[in-house]
Amino acid sequence: MEDEVIVGMFWNRDENAVAEAEKRYGDYCLRIAENVLRNKSDAEECVNDALLAAWENIPPKRPENLKAYLGMLARSAAVDRARRLNARKRRPRSVESYEELGEIADAFDVERTVGARELSRLITDYLRALEETERNVFIRRYWYYDSIAAICERYGFGKSRVKMMLKRTRDSLTEYLKKEGSYE
Repeated sequence: MEDEVIVGMFWNRDENAVAEAEKRYGDYCLRIAENVLRNKSDAEECVNDALLAAWENIPPKRPENLKAYLGMLARSAAVDRARRLNARKRRPRSVESYEELGEIADAFDVERTVGARELSRLITDYLRALEETERNVFIRRYWYYDSIAAICERYGFGKSRVKMMLKRTRDSLTEYLKKEGSYE
């Protein structure tokens, strides 16, 4: 079933929309949540949370890309769950990627500077300017929460190359945000 049809089902409050969305994108959302949490049962709950959020938010939202929208909802649910687990000192392994970006996130004051929407635009512009491989490695690590080993396997790189590429990209992003006045 096509995405437009599924979104239309959500829009018309057809309860089969959830089942169709799960059939089409459930595995995709599960992979995203599992990469964050490293726990299948927690990830499955996040997929259910994402599907519920889609049901609650369509309408009024009408996503142009259903796959990306559901992936974002699953990722958000998984990150929220990881934070709750971290607060209880049951840290999933994906928390290490949060810590890698910690310097950038900790120093950025959304209220005092350009705002979350502007930050998103700046990061998007920065990533678009990167070479494709660097951009893809960065996104695999910090959006999909792939492990270093998984990135190495995917691109055929050594561990030290991936780590250095990520460090240089983080450092470069920090400099870019400083230059744009969005970072202290």
